[in-house]
Amino acid sequence: MSMSPTTGSPALTSAQIADLEREVEERSQPFRRLQEQMHRVIVGQNELLDGLVIGLLANGHILIEGVPGLAKTTAVACLADGIHTDFQRIQFTPDLLPADLVGTLVYRPGEGDFTVKKGPIFSNIVLADEINRAPAKVQSALLEAMQERQVTIGSETFRLPQPFLVLATQNPVEQEGTYPLPEAQVDRFMLKLVVRYPDAGEERIILDRMARTGAGDRVEPVMEPSAITDARELVDRIFIDDRIKDYIVSLVVATRDPRAAGVPMENLLEFGASPRATISLAVAAKAKAFLEGRGYVVPQDVKDIAPDVLRHRLILSYEAEAEETTADDLVRTLLDHVAVP
Repeated sequence: MSMSPTTGSPALTSAQIADLEREVEERSQPFRRLQEQMHRVIVGQNELLDGLVIGLLANGHILIEGVPGLAKTTAVACLADGIHTDFQRIQFTPDLLPADLVGTLVYRPGEGDFTVKKGPIFSNIVLADEINRAPAKVQSALLEAMQERQVTIGSETFRLPQPFLVLATQNPVEQEGTYPLPEAQVDRFMLKLVVRYPDAGEERIILDRMARTGAGDRVEPVMEPSAITDARELVDRIFIDDRIKDYIVSLVVATRDPRAAGVPMENLLEFGASPRATISLAVAAKAKAFLEGRGYVVPQDVKDIAPDVLRHRLILSYEAEAEETTADDLVRTLLDHVAVP
């Protein structure tokens, strides 16, 4: 096995990559079946469903934004139904307390002591519905659990179950009575998926499939939680060439100093992406390659996943907001101007 001249990391031979690819092709099939099951219920929304499975594989939490009625909650429920695992939905409201989320100590008069009552956060998949409706203390409790993957109740610290995935939804339209997530907390989410309206053809299929009083199609479980843990170990072994690593770094660094990178958006960004974005972009690109049955990352994997990784990490300037420029617009500009290997 040779070593890469730039980083000193091991470079795989063509035979090793071929062996890895055969293993990836076999082990990725249950995740493609999971997507098929989700499409039995969800019409269209390919980017949303792909993003959910990529986040599951990459061990990264996901923020989902979209107006009501676009099947955000249904999509998360379908993901959980496709796995033999625990699932909790927490409806975030202004009167929610941190203890309602992580748990609390309960006094037992008979024994004269306290016992721990764990909250709904102790689940494999947690849906935080309308996260921006809960006050800052509750948001902080959730985001701390996301980062540390453990919670402290009283004097005891409890590890959260594995796999552990938080999927949070928020409504971008109705802002009255909401508590927007601070930028530093939003950065904890690996991906931000934006759910858009279906086109006319998809909406007609939704009408034919859903316009009835009875229950619709159900998602059949296709895997155990252990399959997710095993797949993540294989995702870590996906080969990523040094030139693609340099491309990922160039994309993220260009958000901090657009002028030096030759990207025409220097007055449109207040702050660029953090190193966490670099890590997330690499891991998510590996997960995308795995989902497509490849043992190696190609530049298109990075380009496809970049909007989901970067859109919530770019803080726009007042000038950008005045020009009605969005974070997605800036990501497209970035991808157009940073050289692809």
